[in-house]
Amino acid sequence: MKKVLAKSRRKWWKGEYKGTIYRYPDGEIVCDDALHLLNEIQDECADVVFLDPPFNLGKEYGKRSKKEDNIEEFKYIEYMTKVLKRGIQILKPGGALYVYHIPRFAIKVGNILNEQGMIFRHWIAIGMKNSFARGNYLHPAHYALLYYTKGIPANFTRPKIPVAKCKYCGKEIKDYGGYKKYVLNGLNLSDFWEDISPVRHKKFKHRQGNELSIKIVSRVMDISGVKGGLVVDPFAGTGSALVAARICNMRFVGGDIEEEFMDVMDARLSKTFQAIS
Repeated sequence: MKKVLAKSRRKWWKGEYKGTIYRYPDGEIVCDDALHLLNEIQDECADVVFLDPPFNLGKEYGKRSKKEDNIEEFKYIEYMTKVLKRGIQILKPGGALYVYHIPRFAIKVGNILNEQGMIFRHWIAIGMKNSFARGNYLHPAHYALLYYTKGIPANFTRPKIPVAKCKYCGKEIKDYGGYKKYVLNGLNLSDFWEDISPVRHKKFKHRQGNELSIKIVSRVMDISGVKGGLVVDPFAGTGSALVAARICNMRFVGGDIEEEFMDVMDARLSKTFQAIS
């Protein structure tokens, strides 16, 4: 059960945080601008920082208008640079920073992180279905999930994924021949994830706009998470990263500028708590 507070002094805050706060035994969510939230958090306290910002493509998020997600590019990059720099500061040495974005902006984000001395680990390509070609460009087929660490990674696990099987006959799609004995316990996760689709159908969404697949952030926690560690997500949206953190027994601090999303996050966290209790 949550407690609704107007201030908090939990150890991840620099001092006393004031605002709309939902407190849980394993974390807190707040209604706040991402940069302001990060500025209120202690330096070097997070094991994982996960960033899934608005893409600046003129989309509606909650009560925010399309214009608010379609600002001049230099202003957007300027804001994201501040978010990235502060995200690095709150990471522990060896902590992991992930950024989910479209390739056009992901390459700019990567340049910023490289300039800040972060260690590049992977550009994870996440297959994007149901998109279409525009103008004089190739058909876009993936989102980018950038994975960087603050020095040598303190926590790293290479997850296994099930061997792909035909949904009709149940047989393995690929013939592994003499190598089959090496995949009995699953395949090593690669940096190309083609088994994930955006959450677009209203049956599976928790808000009107698209939302992040729980499968993406669950893998992030499997790769870089640590039991009892702290995950920070200042663009939490519907709370997928926070749900994944709870499932992995990690603590969390999440925020979103849209107050209505706090209740969405709370509902998902409550269901997750009931499911794992």
